[in-house]
Amino acid sequence: RGETNSCSIAEEAEELEQLSFFNNSPLDSLKRTDLMDQQQLRLWRDQIQQELDRTMDFWLRHSHDQEYGGFFTCLARDGAVYDEMKYVWLQGRQVWTYCRLYRALPRFCRPEILNAAIAGGEFLIRHARVSAGSQKCAFVLTRDGQPVKVQRTIFSECFYVMAMNELWRVTGQQKYREEAVAMMDEIIHWVQQDPSELGRPTLLGAVPTNAMAVPMMLLCLVQQLEEADEAMTVKYSELGDWAVQQITQHLQRKGKAVLENVSKEGHELPGCLGRHQNPGHAIEAGWFLLCYAVKHQDPELSKVAIDGFMVQPFQTGWDQEHGGLFSFLDVDGHCPTQLEWSMKMWWPHTEALIAFLMAYCETRDAKLLQLFQKVFDFVFSKFTDPQHGEWFGYLNQEGKVALHIKGGPFKGCFHVPRCLYMCEQMLDKLLVEKV
Repeated sequence: RGETNSCSIAEEAEELEQLSFFNNSPLDSLKRTDLMDQQQLRLWRDQIQQELDRTMDFWLRHSHDQEYGGFFTCLARDGAVYDEMKYVWLQGRQVWTYCRLYRALPRFCRPEILNAAIAGGEFLIRHARVSAGSQKCAFVLTRDGQPVKVQRTIFSECFYVMAMNELWRVTGQQKYREEAVAMMDEIIHWVQQDPSELGRPTLLGAVPTNAMAVPMMLLCLVQQLEEADEAMTVKYSELGDWAVQQITQHLQRKGKAVLENVSKEGHELPGCLGRHQNPGHAIEAGWFLLCYAVKHQDPELSKVAIDGFMVQPFQTGWDQEHGGLFSFLDVDGHCPTQLEWSMKMWWPHTEALIAFLMAYCETRDAKLLQLFQKVFDFVFSKFTDPQHGEWFGYLNQEGKVALHIKGGPFKGCFHVPRCLYMCEQMLDKLLVEKV
């Protein structure tokens, strides 16, 4: 990694050390001892495994479009389709999920899963792009693939890359790898050189902003493409370094806060935009950074990832009265402007489960496992639906189900199964080590 990036991360790690909160951090003040015995780990693993099976059964039974390919995601509590629109984010995510489970867990290595993934991928190749000669993808499609709406962002395209790369890994068909690389290179061009094809006009009053979602997504794609692929590792190495540097700019106020938006130079922005916090996003960024730090053997970045992007956002984002993570916060304590700020959504809690279990696996710090248990207990008492499978996505502040739908324009077959499969694998690893 570049000298500038290394220095900035070292400075952030030093600042974290100076905070009283982190002086008493589990990473420094407690012995690396196991809090939970093998029986507790096994109970967690078994419950997560069963929940993953119920979740995947829900999507396998209800979401497949046998006529046009692809997936229905607007599903009621019992799986009934209430809208046939297809969202490209969720099409790509479901292809990725099916392929990842197919190659990662033997019980999901089944023809129906592979065939549905291929059908979904081919649907994307035929219909995701809004026009010939352009890589720009739609956000919403009709059931038969006609474009309805476009977002002026990179995220439909990012999930297209993830889907195609996973399809290549499970089928061995080179065309899918080529699709992923061609789209990835166009995304990089939009982000780092010329965003004009995204359709966002340059306005005089708009402040150039580093929104954390963009480098986070690019780091996620780099990690996806580099897996066991030396050519891709070489090709995207500098991009990974750049993404890490851009993400760590969001750790502000001497390690006390992760801000969702900062200036291009890495400074705080004024107003609601600059004060905006998204605890789930910060925690997700934390485990992305931890994966990178482990691969690159960077202990300073590991500390920043765990203390700065996981523990600190969790402590400030957790509702001390009702439990659960707030969706959004204002760093200075003003009421957030997002109407849903106090809701407890499914996805931040999936990111917290992944993050704290991953951090425990790397550090063996018992306090991190306690945080995992805190989230686990909330999730399995509030979000799960033993009757129909899958999770409810939207709770009110008190933890009551606000929306009974299981899927929609933003919730599909991704966050829950990704979380459960990753946690199952990490718990399996811990159990093997304890034998």
